[in-house]
Amino acid sequence: MKFNVTSGELVKSLSAVIGAVPNKATLPILETVLFETEDSRIKLSASDLEVSIIEYVGADVETQGAVAVPARRLLETLRQLPDIPVTFEVDERAQVRFRTDKGTYKLAGEKAEDFPDMPLLEDGKLIKTDTESLKNAIKKTSFAVSSDDLRPAMMGVFFDIGEEESRVVATDGHRLVRLVRKDISSSSPISFIVPEKALTLVGKALDDAACEMVVTVDHVSFQSGNTQVITRLINEQYPRYESVIPRENDKTLKINRDQMLATVKRVSVFSSSTTRQIRLELKMDEIVISAEDLDMSSEAKESIPSEYSDEPMEIGFNARYLMDVLNNIDDPEVVFEFSTPNRAGIVRPSVQDDEEEMLMLVMPVMLNTYG
Repeated sequence: MKFNVTSGELVKSLSAVIGAVPNKATLPILETVLFETEDSRIKLSASDLEVSIIEYVGADVETQGAVAVPARRLLETLRQLPDIPVTFEVDERAQVRFRTDKGTYKLAGEKAEDFPDMPLLEDGKLIKTDTESLKNAIKKTSFAVSSDDLRPAMMGVFFDIGEEESRVVATDGHRLVRLVRKDISSSSPISFIVPEKALTLVGKALDDAACEMVVTVDHVSFQSGNTQVITRLINEQYPRYESVIPRENDKTLKINRDQMLATVKRVSVFSSSTTRQIRLELKMDEIVISAEDLDMSSEAKESIPSEYSDEPMEIGFNARYLMDVLNNIDDPEVVFEFSTPNRAGIVRPSVQDDEEEMLMLVMPVMLNTYG
């Protein structure tokens, strides 16, 4: 096997697949990247047996072949080089030699046949979208994914793909995000749960405009340009999230997002390190945000203007959850919808995008005034 490639292009491609290479693999072969020649390009594959990434890089192929190369050592070496031509040669014992005008390097490779097979996606359902829409959906939902192993269904993002529009949902039981997107659809309805780790890699690896998703019983593939990410699905029943979204939250608060986020950040410094609880006092045309830590004898209180004309109300939230929600709204103004202090608050951007409708939910924490 022999081929020539530029170091800059190879570094870019290796950087795209390295996310699927585990830091401490149970099998040594998983710490490698599989190089396979295909006409005038090289196919790079990496896998941790749950997530696989495939990337193609253009090359001058002199001799066909395949080899598994230690991923991180190769990438670190190439990163130290300027963007120059590199010639790779592999012998029958899977010994890898590559040379540049700077020097010659040798790595002990592994036999290609020992590398795990990529999942088959035959008879999968095709879903077309664009990469920007997919990345936006991932960014706005991943923060709410659960890390609780006892609730595996909630450790991923739920895709409910319809013929006209789709719902992308994440929840950890404390907060919930539901995106309704009109630019993701399928010829027939299908739903599936994608692990959060895989979606993080999708967000980093895909960079072409168009994107295709292929869904089978056990796997989903995301392909954009020269990059493909394949992941095993979470085969669990997703919670009936619609049943927890309040239908009668009739108290409406409109407020500047940046101002509220900055205030919550400041005030939360004085909250209990255990509960992270802050208190919102809704008053006519203003909101008072306060926190206290009895153990440290500290407290803070700030008021900021808002649009609110209903009866006064106090409600408590975990500051971190509230900040996460505010951080993931793009609109400069936020609309809160409340009912009672012990029912979830709904959060929306004041202006919704034509292609996206966003709803977020934050569960309250009990305050002494009504606990």
